[in-house]
Amino acid sequence: MSAQPPRPPFDPELDAVLAALAGQFPSTMTAEMIPRLREAGLATLTDEQLAAQDLTRRDVTIPGFRGDDLLISVLARRDHRDTGPGIYTIHGGGMVTGNRFAALAQCLPWVREHDAVLVTVEYRLAPEHPDPYPVEDCYAGLLWTAGHAQELGIDPARLLIAGPSAGGGLAAGTALLARDRNGPRPAGQLLMYPMLDDRDETVSSAQFDGIGVWDRTSNRMGWTALLGDRRGTGEVSPYAAPARATDLSGLPPAFIEVGSAEVFRDEDVAYASALWRDGGQAELHVWPGGFHGFDLVAPHTAMAQAAVAARDAWVARILEP
Repeated sequence: MSAQPPRPPFDPELDAVLAALAGQFPSTMTAEMIPRLREAGLATLTDEQLAAQDLTRRDVTIPGFRGDDLLISVLARRDHRDTGPGIYTIHGGGMVTGNRFAALAQCLPWVREHDAVLVTVEYRLAPEHPDPYPVEDCYAGLLWTAGHAQELGIDPARLLIAGPSAGGGLAAGTALLARDRNGPRPAGQLLMYPMLDDRDETVSSAQFDGIGVWDRTSNRMGWTALLGDRRGTGEVSPYAAPARATDLSGLPPAFIEVGSAEVFRDEDVAYASALWRDGGQAELHVWPGGFHGFDLVAPHTAMAQAAVAARDAWVARILEP
C-alpha cells in the first residue's frame, strides 16, 4: 500500500481532545526520541497516593530471564486478609518506554472493588534488551506470582493477566508461553488495544500514519527496537508477536478492546477471530472513532467512560465468578 487509504473519522469528542493536544503529544515517535519518551513516561506511585486509596505496596526482587534480577511491586488493600482474586499486569510503552507504575489507574479500581492483589512487573525494555527479554521477564513474573499465590493472598484459579498496548501484546505472548510450557493458566487475559503484529501489513496500519496516537511509523520503530532486522521476516516468534501464532486453542478467555481509528484495529480484530476459530472465547469491542489509548488520554469523554464500563464488567465476571 503506497498511498494512505481513506480512514474512519475520530469520534468528534475525541477529535477535539487531539486538537487540544496538538504540539504537546507527537503522533510519530522515532528511535531518537526514546530517551525523552522514557523521561516523560516515568510514572511514580508515592506513599501519599497509596495512603489516600488505603493501599499498600511491597517491592520484591525476583529471578527474571536468565536468572537476572527483576523488580516487581505487589499492591493490595490495606485491609486485605483472605485469599481472593489476583491481577498480574504488564505496562505499555511500545516495548521501549514506561515502567511498572504506568497506567495503573486502569487496574487499581479492581484492587479496591474486588479486594484483589495486584502484581506489576518491571520487564526490561528494548532496544537494550531485545526479544526475548521482555516476554521472558513477563513470564518469569507470572511464574513467581502463581508460585507465591498463597502467601500473596491470591486464589490461583482467579488470577487475571492484563496489559495495555505493548503490555497487551506481552500479556498475550505470556499466556501463549504459559500454555506451551504447561505453566500457570490465568483465569482471563485482558488485552487493551494490544500490540500484536510486527508485519505492518494491515489496512489500519496504513490508514494511520502521521495522525492520531502511536501511528504506523511509531509502531515500526517499536517493533524494530524489539526485533531488529528480524521485524517482518519469518524469524519472529509468536511469543514476541502473538498475531503470528497459528494455534490459539487452550488459552484463557480474552477481553480485547481497540479503537476503530488506530493502527492496531485490524490485528486485534483478527486475534479475536482466531481465538474463536480455535474454540476459544473472546469478548471484542471496537470503539468507533477511538484513537490509541483514548481512555487514558481522554477519560472524561463519553467513549472512554463506555469503554471503561465494559472492561470493568468483564473483569468483575472473571474475578467474581
